[in-house]
Amino acid sequence: MTIHREGYPTLAIVTITLGIINFAIWQLFPDNNVVQNIVLIISLILFFTLLQFFRNPVVKVSTNPNQVLAPCDGKVVVIEETIEDEYFKTPRRQVSIFMSPINVHVNRNPISGVVKFVKYHAGKYLVAWHPKSSTENERTTIVIRHENGVEILMRQIAGALARRICWYVKESQIVKQGDEFGFIKFGSRVDLFLPLDAKISVKINDVTKAGVTVIAELS
Repeated sequence: MTIHREGYPTLAIVTITLGIINFAIWQLFPDNNVVQNIVLIISLILFFTLLQFFRNPVVKVSTNPNQVLAPCDGKVVVIEETIEDEYFKTPRRQVSIFMSPINVHVNRNPISGVVKFVKYHAGKYLVAWHPKSSTENERTTIVIRHENGVEILMRQIAGALARRICWYVKESQIVKQGDEFGFIKFGSRVDLFLPLDAKISVKINDVTKAGVTVIAELS
């Protein structure tokens, strides 16, 4: 278990801020151990909550060219046929995974292949499970083309708390199934757009683990 690199700046700022607050409390209430201890306990709870959010556990990925693996930890909240109107502009099978603040927020490649498309969109910060979050929130769209020609679209979506989407891939880059491609801070969501003939292996409310859970089987 390690701490993700995206967490270091946040944790440093929080540590300094909490240190200043506790120092001020000790100066203002030098003889009030109750107030000092309450503030210290709250500070520790906040710090360790953030620490667990930025955890980056080691994941053992079993690569399989016929499978689409989960791009993130979380819970399946949408499985439906829809029109993907940014890249494919045709019907696709959509699977959406909601990440709560307590989930690991590392995003991993669902398949191996070549990155064909990357685009960032500024936007709103609706709650991640809102139906319009996939089209109106801050988001990135990433498309990977498998060696067999199948293309999978991933969409990182910021939530009400998320204020930073990170992605580490670029167009024409070759990526490996299960490797890290991004990170989203705090509650958020990742949508997958799959071919209509993909056999979905999960159901609504299933819990997923990035790089481990099989989302679908490709034909």
